[in-house]
Amino acid sequence: MDGVELEYQRLYLPPGTDRRAAVQILTMHAEFGHWELERLRLFPDGSRRVVLRRRRRPGGLPGYLPT
Repeated sequence: MDGVELEYQRLYLPPGTDRRAAVQILTMHAEFGHWELERLRLFPDGSRRVVLRRRRRPGGLPGYLPT
């Protein structure tokens, strides 16, 4: 993505978050916040660390979903 400014958001999904719930959370961020998955790491304890990215929007308030 040459010349495109990106912004990133980090999420932490605690152990015990099942796969279906993780998919729902990431889907909501994608649909309503226009985020896409950059990286997802699943740890042995079941927790997940996620990095989302999107193009920076000029002006206005960015779409945001609380973490």
